[in-house]
Amino acid sequence: MGGIDEKSEQILRELKCNGRISNLELADRVGLSPSASLRRVQELERSGVIKGYRVVLDPTPLGIGFVAYIGVGLGDHSKASQEAFERAISRAPEVVECHNITGSIEYLLRVECADLPSYKSFHTDKLGALPQVNSITSYVVMGSPKDERA
Repeated sequence: MGGIDEKSEQILRELKCNGRISNLELADRVGLSPSASLRRVQELERSGVIKGYRVVLDPTPLGIGFVAYIGVGLGDHSKASQEAFERAISRAPEVVECHNITGSIEYLLRVECADLPSYKSFHTDKLGALPQVNSITSYVVMGSPKDERA
């Protein structure tokens, strides 16, 4: 990591695995005093390296049994078209990630739904109904052997 020393890198690795680790345990794991550890964490927060802390949810008890990545191509590449698409997507609770990307399509979405029928409804009634959308390609997630998103 550019501009960050080895101790701060160790702190970030530990926090990435467990954002709720106590400062005492964190300090012990990285070989610092608790006060030095706390100062470093606070500086990482102030400088924006640490943007926040999140909880990782189990989708099953929440009724989420279907995940797909969707490639979306727009028919119009104007700024107004992109902004309108992004506003519409920001209101769709099924879309948990939206990335503006380079390549043959403009957007990559991560969509989480209860099941295939609810995904079909989202695909047809929400995403497919947007006037900016020219193409939709779905990639259904069958498993996630590695997922380090927090």
